[in-house]
Amino acid sequence: MSSPRATEAETEAEELRGAYRRITLKLIPFLFALWVLAWIDRVNIGFVKLTMLDDLQWSETVYGLGAGIFFLGYFFFEVPSNLLLQKIGAKKTIMRITIGWGLTSIAMMFVSTPAMFYSSASCSASSRRASTPASSCS
Repeated sequence: MSSPRATEAETEAEELRGAYRRITLKLIPFLFALWVLAWIDRVNIGFVKLTMLDDLQWSETVYGLGAGIFFLGYFFFEVPSNLLLQKIGAKKTIMRITIGWGLTSIAMMFVSTPAMFYSSASCSASSRRASTPASSCS
């Protein structure tokens, strides 16, 4: 015969396994989709070079500076974004990232001058910096 403490511990363990299962089934696919979109967005700046330079008659310098600004935004906004994550929580942080990232991606569609490209690249990088929190490999 098992003691009440043993069955209580088993019940708690089963509830914990159930919670992990629900988290895995609900959160991981969403985070994976965000990761894929972040990768597409990151490599998209390379695809811009193929057509945008010719269409807008920009020099390699304009593109290089814009791409540099894009990656500097990652560097400078990683720590503040992670501090904000700790302060306001994961739910609000993911919401902030996806809304800001979506708006800046839409804004990138309307770029027609180098200044617009620079500001759009900077906003895009800073708004989605925390799509991979605490990661310097993104």
